[in-house]
Amino acid sequence: MADTINNEGVDYGTVKIANEVVAIIAGLAATEVEGVAGMSGGITGGISDMLGMKNLSKGVKVEVGEKECAIDIFVIVEYGSRISEVALRVQENVKEAVETMTGLNVIEVNVNVQGVNIPKEPEVEEEPRVK
Repeated sequence: MADTINNEGVDYGTVKIANEVVAIIAGLAATEVEGVAGMSGGITGGISDMLGMKNLSKGVKVEVGEKECAIDIFVIVEYGSRISEVALRVQENVKEAVETMTGLNVIEVNVNVQGVNIPKEPEVEEEPRVK
């Protein structure tokens, strides 16, 4: 049988998690939710700035303390989705992902819906009038 090791009272140093790390985790968790079209740049960015693979923390603002964090997410939802349900799923998914990966206690996840993505209808080529 394996013995458990008690590390109480042992100080190895400190672990600090950068705001950018938490923002990336939160951004990825938010985009995994069905109904989220993308991330908005928030107040400073425009609605047209959708999440690209270059900047995974776009549309996420975090405040990280020693043991807890607060997260603001700016999303664009798909047309036809129930916004309240999508926002709730984003909150749950972000909270679970950040707490699991960082060990920080997420005290709040504020979801700001910045717009609705309306899919463009495919352009239909007209047949020529003259053959």
